[in-house]
Amino acid sequence: IGAKTLERSLPVPKEIQEELKGLGARMLNRMRKDAVDCPVKGKTIAFIECFLCENFIRRARGIIECRGNPLS
Repeated sequence: IGAKTLERSLPVPKEIQEELKGLGARMLNRMRKDAVDCPVKGKTIAFIECFLCENFIRRARGIIECRGNPLS
């Protein structure tokens, strides 16, 4: 799955933002502006949501690898 960079960030739930408090503000801002066409949820989501998903494997050079299993 390819990541796309947006001009404005997508809304991210507060619970997810709390889990990423340890990351630097600069990295978080960059991650907020990236979006992914999620095959599991069937819609475009912020990369931060994808990053914390149990199906996330890795991201390398803008390509995101996902297991694609249904969420439990």
